[in-house]
Parts: sequence; structure tokens; C-alpha cells
Amino acid sequence: MIQTGTAGPALSISAVERETGLSKDTLRIWERRYRFPEPGRDVHGERVYSPEQVGTLRVLKRLVDRGHRPSKIIGRSHDELLALIEPLADAAAPGPPEHGQILELVRAHRVADLRHALAAALLRQGLAAFLLETIGPLNRSIGEAWMRGQLEVFEEHLYTETLQRALRNALGALPQRAESPRVLLTTFPAELHALGLLMAEGMLALAGATCTSLGTQTPIRDIARAATSQGTDVVALSFSLAYPVTQATEGLAELRAQLDPGIEIWAGGANPGLVRRAVKGVHAIPELAAVPEVVARWREAHGRG
Repeated sequence: MIQTGTAGPALSISAVERETGLSKDTLRIWERRYRFPEPGRDVHGERVYSPEQVGTLRVLKRLVDRGHRPSKIIGRSHDELLALIEPLADAAAPGPPEHGQILELVRAHRVADLRHALAAALLRQGLAAFLLETIGPLNRSIGEAWMRGQLEVFEEHLYTETLQRALRNALGALPQRAESPRVLLTTFPAELHALGLLMAEGMLALAGATCTSLGTQTPIRDIARAATSQGTDVVALSFSLAYPVTQATEGLAELRAQLDPGIEIWAGGANPGLVRRAVKGVHAIPELAAVPEVVARWREAHGRG
């Protein structure tokens, strides 16, 4: 496996979850199914992971995010994993020149300038184009740099938090509407990725939906309670590529059983398993660009068009 050459103390499973973006459930599933990572144990018997394992998990996470199946890549040698990394960068669509500038601002820790660059791009393009055309390639640029060790974990976190702040500011500046559908946004427990949720909220708001976000990692029972108490028309959930498909589909089926039949469930995000493994009563949205059409169809079906 990839050796990072990084010395340091072992990390707890919670720390590894934060550092890699892989949920605790995913780490345990990989350990049981693929025998990697094989953690040590601390004096209390809790799992701990070496810096080398964390480095490998970071690379595996990026490869999985780009569509590789864990069963096909876990256990491969250092050279084999590196060979998989290079074509990803070659195949990625080149971003505009400002992507290189943003990457350098992240590396230099120039947070104020980074905020300005993102805000300027958003203002110049408008929120819709920024969401659909800029964030994806920009995230790829950051991700590839991180995967090659050109960015530290904290630097990627700095970028992600700054981008999320820019999106929150943009959402706050949108005109306040009270139009249908009324959409409740959140993620399931162990789904840590807030960026996809913000992007979905942006597209829904631009389509005229009234959005309320619970943030990430809301228990299913609480999602159902919130949807009922707020008179929600739609519960929208975001799933990253790293989220286990079986866990997602089981959770969606459980939520469907707890919600009033009149409340729709929309599931979107980067996880292609949601389209392949349909859940009865759940509408899978394959891509962000489809959101306006889905909202329009809802209005037509409910006589709100």
C-alpha cells in the first residue's frame, strides 16, 4: 500500500473520519470485507490507525470518489495505485486559469484573498453557473492536489470551509420566497459532506423552492419529525460517493415508511448507486442540473405551475 513516510502518533477512528472523509461505518466495512485498514488497539481497546494507513485511505477515498470500486483497488500496490491516479488528472476537463490561482492561495494560506477570489468568480458567473460549471472542476483540482500530497489535510479543509462560506453568503443574499415546494434538506447520520447539501440548496432556491436546512447527520426519526412539524412537501437528501449504498437505500426505505405518503423524498449527490438501486417512493436525482426540471414537474403534478 502507499507509504506516506509520515511519522506521528496513531489516530482514533473519529480522527480518521475527519481526516479522510470516510465514515466510521465505511472504515469498519472495509476492515471486515477487505482486511484493510487493519487498525491497532489502544489501552482501552479502541481502534487506532497509523499515519501510513491514513495516507493510504486518503488516496483510496479519492479513487472511490472518481468511480473506482473499493473491491478493485484495496490491496493494490503502491505503483498500481499511482498508475490509477494519473489518468484521472489527464481525463479531467481543464478548469479556467483562476483555478490555478485559487490553488496557490490555498497553499499560501491567504484566506482573505481566497474568499475574495471565490466571491469574485461567483459574482461574475452568477450562482447557477458557479454551481454547475465551476465548483466541480475546482473541486477536482483541489482533490488531485490533495491526493498527490501537494496539499495538506488542513489546507483542503480551509478551501472547503471557505467555499461553503461563500455559498452560504450567496444563499443568504437570494430573495426570500414563500413558494412551493417547501423542501427540507439534510443528510443521514455518518454522511459528513455539507458541500453537496449547500449546492442542492442553491439550485432548489434558484428554482423558487422554499428551503429549510437541518445541516448534516440528522437521525432518520428526527428527519421525519421535522418534515411533519414544518409542513414539508419534499425531503431532499445528499449522498457522497463514499456513503455505503446499502446503508443509503435502507435508510431511505426506513424514512419513506415514517413519512406521510404525501411528502416526497428526493435523493441526490455524487453516489451513482442511488440511481442503480431504486427505492420505492424515492425520486433519485442523477445530477444537479436536473433540479429545476424536477421542481417544475412537482409543481405541475400538484397544480402549482
